[in-house]
Amino acid sequence: MPKISEFYGVAIHRYHKEHGPPHFHAEYGGSAAAFTFDGRVLHGGLHPRALRLVREWARVHRAELDLNWSLARKGAELVQIPPLE
Repeated sequence: MPKISEFYGVAIHRYHKEHGPPHFHAEYGGSAAAFTFDGRVLHGGLHPRALRLVREWARVHRAELDLNWSLARKGAELVQIPPLE
């Protein structure tokens, strides 16, 4: 599972061969969750602080998330997305 970003202890991953809806995975402190690009939790859960950070990161980087989804569907190399600052 390629890591596409990391910030404040949160690791963001994206699988290549996943099905819709478009989403990404976040891990923090031994917990994990899958998120839609608009920040909705599909499954799993994170600490409330990490949840807020992931949602803010997704809001800022929506275009890059869309690009990576498209690349992954083609089996192409994913781009790294800047961390939340």
